[in-house]
Amino acid sequence: MKALKFLPLLLLFVFTSCSTVRVATDYDKEANFNQYRSFAFFKPGIDKAKISDLDKKRILRAIDANLSAKGMSKSETPDLLVSIFTKERERVDVYNNNFGYGWGWSPWYYGTYYGGSSVSRTTEGTLFIDLIDAKTNNLVWQGMGNADLVTSNMEKKEERIREIVAKILAEYPPGVKK
Repeated sequence: MKALKFLPLLLLFVFTSCSTVRVATDYDKEANFNQYRSFAFFKPGIDKAKISDLDKKRILRAIDANLSAKGMSKSETPDLLVSIFTKERERVDVYNNNFGYGWGWSPWYYGTYYGGSSVSRTTEGTLFIDLIDAKTNNLVWQGMGNADLVTSNMEKKEERIREIVAKILAEYPPGVKK
């Protein structure tokens, strides 16, 4: 009975852990991020991203919205060039379902045992957002977000992309208290 009290907490942990976005960033410590006020998308880099054109548009709209919210503007003569690339892999989790009732004695149960294993497959994606100094063509900031992807429901997919981009760009500019 005590185990049932923890079931809602366990389910909450499982669902929130599946929806997390793991973010890492790196940047040029000598770059003056205060000088960057405008941006443009770097088409040659974006064209190399191995995702659908629709997903590229979703990502670029999310980047545009996030950078604009930070006071930056799109420009024909930008301070920063924005490029993206992606990686994708299938993660396979095997769960051992050794729970239930079993013949014999145990401190937790007594009765008929039904065990087994189950397999869960999840597509996990990594989105890299590169910010390149337009004058020097040097990479000055890179953000990476790793998360499970939702692919079946387009509304959830768009929401998930916005969430991933927002979490990555929450780290830009570096050194700013959030």
